Amino acid sequence: MAGAVAESGRELPAFAGSRDPSAPRLAYGYGYGPGSLRELRAREFGRLAGTVYLDHAGATLFSQSQLESFTDDLMENTYGNPHSQNISSKLTYDTVEQVRYRILAHFHTTAEDYTVIFTSGSTAALKLVAEAFPWVSQGPESSGSQFCYLTDNHTSVVGMRNVTMAINVTSTPVRPEDLWSAEERGASVSDPDCQLPHLFCYPAQSNFSGVRYPLSWIEEVKSGRLHPVSTPGKWFVLLDAASYVSTSPLDLSAHQADFVPISFYKIFGFPTGLGALLVHNRAAPLLRKTYFGGGTASAYLAGEDFYIPRPSVAQRFEDGTISFLDVIALKHGFDTLERLTGGMENIKQHTFTLAQYTYVALSSLRYPNGAAVVRIYSDSEFSSPEVQGPIINFNVLDDKGNIIGYSQVDKMASLYNIHLRTGCFCNTGACQRHLGISNEMVRKNFQAGHVCGDNMDLIDGQPTGSVRISFGYMSTLDDVQAFLRFIIDTRLHSSGDWPVSQTHADTREAGAPSAESQADVIPAVMGRHSLLPQEDALTGSGVWNNSSTTVNAVPVAPPVCDVARTQQIPSEKAAGVLQGALGPLVVTNLYLYPIKSCAAFEVTRWPVGNQGLLYDRSWMVVNHNGVCLSQKQEPRLCLIQPFIDLQQRIMVIKAKGMEPIEVPLEENSEQTQIRQSRVCADRVNTYDCGEKISSWLSTFFGRPCHLIRQSSNFQRNAKKKHGKDQLPGTMATLSLVNEAQYLLINTSSILELHQQLNTSNENGKQELFSVKDLSLRFRANIIINGKRAFEEEKWDEISIGSLHFQVLGPCHRCQMICIDQQTGQRNQHVFQKLSESRETKVNFGMYLMHTSLDLSSPCFLSVGTQVLPVLKQNVEGHDLPASEKHQDVTS
Repeated sequence: MAGAVAESGRELPAFAGSRDPSAPRLAYGYGYGPGSLRELRAREFGRLAGTVYLDHAGATLFSQSQLESFTDDLMENTYGNPHSQNISSKLTYDTVEQVRYRILAHFHTTAEDYTVIFTSGSTAALKLVAEAFPWVSQGPESSGSQFCYLTDNHTSVVGMRNVTMAINVTSTPVRPEDLWSAEERGASVSDPDCQLPHLFCYPAQSNFSGVRYPLSWIEEVKSGRLHPVSTPGKWFVLLDAASYVSTSPLDLSAHQADFVPISFYKIFGFPTGLGALLVHNRAAPLLRKTYFGGGTASAYLAGEDFYIPRPSVAQRFEDGTISFLDVIALKHGFDTLERLTGGMENIKQHTFTLAQYTYVALSSLRYPNGAAVVRIYSDSEFSSPEVQGPIINFNVLDDKGNIIGYSQVDKMASLYNIHLRTGCFCNTGACQRHLGISNEMVRKNFQAGHVCGDNMDLIDGQPTGSVRISFGYMSTLDDVQAFLRFIIDTRLHSSGDWPVSQTHADTREAGAPSAESQADVIPAVMGRHSLLPQEDALTGSGVWNNSSTTVNAVPVAPPVCDVARTQQIPSEKAAGVLQGALGPLVVTNLYLYPIKSCAAFEVTRWPVGNQGLLYDRSWMVVNHNGVCLSQKQEPRLCLIQPFIDLQQRIMVIKAKGMEPIEVPLEENSEQTQIRQSRVCADRVNTYDCGEKISSWLSTFFGRPCHLIRQSSNFQRNAKKKHGKDQLPGTMATLSLVNEAQYLLINTSSILELHQQLNTSNENGKQELFSVKDLSLRFRANIIINGKRAFEEEKWDEISIGSLHFQVLGPCHRCQMICIDQQTGQRNQHVFQKLSESRETKVNFGMYLMHTSLDLSSPCFLSVGTQVLPVLKQNVEGHDLPASEKHQDVTS
């Protein structure tokens, strides 16, 4: 029986059959005939080919014709500062005023009822209301105003309470269920003579779950029939419409909220950084303003306290010059949206139809034992677009009902080129309510190192957030089915039933082909290495002698270790020292990665510096904006092969189809221009390595690129990790690595994963991955011959010869391990199998940092050197503590 459930769960439900036959018929598409939506996608959103974009609640996408229309406008007209009086300025002023009328018409109202105040977004609009509302402070003669907000509100609404607290105004959070109960109870006793101003804020649509709250609450609260709290006074209503209006019409003639903040990029993708506060004209005179900026004054004196504001509400609150070109862009956004879709009502029907189908399909997915594949967080049954928007919030479960961390789901989705969003979505209140996270748990999670926006998705087995998908007007059934196939392939595949491989060059339509046609898709194969680093070293000048300034760069028999003295183990830790069951642990391979995210350079003996292996990740490739490139964005980086020649003091860079190029190891300080760059949120000082190598890289990648190097005069200090104390008198410094000076992996761990991957291959004709291939994917500096898989995760310290290291914690893997380091091809099998076998975090490898390092004499790491680990004190039967969390390796 359970098996039958699983088999049926692997088939996508029929689109037409996913709805209740008795429900009103909803529209898919925009009535232009069969295939018209696909044609629209191809014509207007060609950049989405091969991509499934499902984060429209975060930001929807602009169309090609929208941008072309806007740029044509800019090229044909001269728009000056609207505060000037010349002809071009007058054109700007008149055009901006026309856009105000267009915005009001879009929301079915006029300038007689509402005023449009342009802001930088809905957050700025909310801040404006918080600062300008006519609050009455609590005092001896007055109970004061009340600021009430639904707990299912965006952070920017909740943040208004800090303004009210500063002026002694009470803030009261209201749970959705409490307001629904109050609505059922009806009106409570009130004092009609009390005119104390109160403000109630709620979202028309939850940005967390997509539930749509009744617009009727506006009039019920304002009229006194519904009280958020039992406090007499005059209630004003702020309707946060930013999420709602992105896919639905809002009729302000029928639902006259006092304040309506919006962000335009949520509606048609461009421009960003522009929003508005729609203020009802009956409430506008009550707003109070303190600061005045350019353009807001009718008259003022610089030397005396004399200021007369502009009579227009919009001019009074729009400090300085508005972003007038962005405002003009709005006209083209509204025009294009109307032309492509026929209006917001059509968008509402279309997006809900997709959401309802997805909800039904996800809800039906079951494991062979009957357990649900996902847990959906919703206050509706997706019965109609009046109660539910095109947002689905969920967590993926394993077959035992345990939640799989959202970060892991996000990484896997990226392998399928599916763009979704994870976390709490700037809505902690809804996140707590749906996931059962108490206030105390929030505090404890923060103490464990979790902050908003990070990837600490599970703490003590409990989720800190979830996964959200959302649809926009250009979303298609193909997008939905590609997403559902992703869930089915990654959760319900049978042994060996791996999904289709993808490469960075995959240009299929966003709707993945049917299951039948997928078998015919042949991934594009990148150009292969002409020679592996060690092979080339055998044929060229890459072999050096054993002098103190040179290195062996070929995998010959392990030499006699230069550092032969073993560590003196403190007596109190002696019992924790491990010896291999079949002999001592030794270093079997050493790698450095001179250019971040580029190919490995394998050595047998190499100098150690204060940042790790000498020249490890000293360089990185950046795009035309100076942003670091990794294999996540550009898999072909692994085809760039750097070789360090310490004798000639050069780095030779090779790639197939390119002439080798040399970069000096010496830094020319006289001609160096220091630039600011970023690595894992850290600021670093770098310098450009010149136009010659920039041209070489740009030719190889087909787009502008630069090679930059970390300045030798800049010290990047390692962050202190929770639970790891900095040793007295030491400060670890980093190169352009993400986390730590070294990454260590264990051959036994590789072999176990290798066996699991190839056991899953039902055909059994050839192994899917070689051990060498797997090793290279994890981009370690040090590989050891461990005797047991993942024993390295129980170590607290290790010594390699006379060098001592602290084990910082596990490396949480990202989708880069799915890239074949010899071809640039993507293949999700490795991440998926590792995710299944490790059960919780996709960990592989351990970060190391020097505990002490004496560089008064040369230090080396060598293949063949003995490794002496020290066990953690509490390893038996315990998982790693939640505080030992690290970012993903991407270099």
